Amino acid sequence: MIENYLSNIINMENFVDGMLIVDHNGVVVHLKNYREYSPFTEQEAVGKNLKELYPDLRLADSPVLRALRYGESTVNVEGTMVSYKGETIYLRTTTFPIKENETIIGAVNIVNYSQKERKEINVTPVGGRTYKTLYRLEDIIGRAPKVQELRQRIGRVAKTASSVLIYGETGTGKELVAQSIHTESSRKNKLFISQNCAAIPANLLESIFFGTAKGSYTGAENRPGIFEAADGGTVFLDEINSMDIGMQAKLLRALESKRITRIGGTQERQVDVRIIAATNEPPLSCMKNGQLRPDLFYRLGSVTIDIPPLRERLQDLSLLLGYYIAYYNREMHRNITGVSAEAEQILQGYLWPGNVRELRNAVEGAFNFCDGDIIEAEDLPQYILQVQKDRRLMESLLSPTSLGMRQTPFFDGIDQASAFHEATALCMDGERFGSLKEAVDAYERRVIVQEMKRARNFSRLAERLGITRQTLNQKLTKYGLHET
Repeated sequence: MIENYLSNIINMENFVDGMLIVDHNGVVVHLKNYREYSPFTEQEAVGKNLKELYPDLRLADSPVLRALRYGESTVNVEGTMVSYKGETIYLRTTTFPIKENETIIGAVNIVNYSQKERKEINVTPVGGRTYKTLYRLEDIIGRAPKVQELRQRIGRVAKTASSVLIYGETGTGKELVAQSIHTESSRKNKLFISQNCAAIPANLLESIFFGTAKGSYTGAENRPGIFEAADGGTVFLDEINSMDIGMQAKLLRALESKRITRIGGTQERQVDVRIIAATNEPPLSCMKNGQLRPDLFYRLGSVTIDIPPLRERLQDLSLLLGYYIAYYNREMHRNITGVSAEAEQILQGYLWPGNVRELRNAVEGAFNFCDGDIIEAEDLPQYILQVQKDRRLMESLLSPTSLGMRQTPFFDGIDQASAFHEATALCMDGERFGSLKEAVDAYERRVIVQEMKRARNFSRLAERLGITRQTLNQKLTKYGLHET
């Protein structure tokens, strides 16, 4: 259908760096690029779905997907994209839907590529994200008590203008929470601008924050920073613990005075911006380790929100599985109805160090291998299946029988889940342990040392561990604990 109109559309290619045309399913039907920064050739892209080319593409952030879904048009939106080849592309795009008799049959994405190594950033109001393109409170999925408490805290915090500090492990959804605070607040109709602070040089980050004045350095122009662009709205600073300490001091001054000065300029500008910051490590640890200035922590940390990791709300796993299955059914045009009992048992027993993001990627991976309408265990990522095998072996090796100990009240009181998690963590530490047996030995030694602190004498220690004095003597020799 859309092919009938290609000749009328592609005349615009003469005026831009590149053009992408997709059909209503998001499949590329035309690609033309004139700059060296394009990640794909026409042959590589045509016939593939956008999600195949850009695996991390999300509806909330993609003008093309939103044009297809909602018929939205966008003009001069700056952003970055990561291709399946791992290349990061900086670009400015104008996107609009293609309609036939009010039915969306595709979309056109007109591209201007930016330099790969940027010296500055040009932020204009049209480049920010607005209420319609952001996550809302109802997008936070879960019935676990910790998730219900999280939603309640977001609702309360959103009613104030205070700065917020979010802590969450990688993949827990820190930006989801930040956007929800913004969209629940009175600032929801103003801009929300997100900036990841990790690994960005201080001088570049300063120009991103505060903008530049013409002549401040060679080629510099009068450009606003994100604080000016988001005036009246919200700025989200992710991984603030990765920000240069000197830059943290400048940020603190801007927060306290609510005024900024462009680099190379002399005029102070008053800004009304709500700051939401996030760390992927506990804030107190960041402060102790010198990653976060104490004064900045005290300024931001008056309102804190902790996001629970997935392993602490596994009762939501089935709900999240259903959500992502429905999502990838739409994205990949499949009709998968669920997961098998064995597959769900494996997923429930996994620790999810990458949290909800890892679960989403696991579901996407399973979609690629599932031949029927049910995701089976063999469709799951291989590394998750390997962890399941290691878990079974670990549980066997950690049993009192395998450790050469009798069942005693001491073992009845052990939190077997905690013991497994601890031993697994030791096993995963490749710098210290080269095999599962070494990890189990380390755990056994730790149990003995722990009980030595409680036992009054040699006989009592053997009794507490449920082993004979002879066996205890052998283990003390094995682990070099006689003198202890």
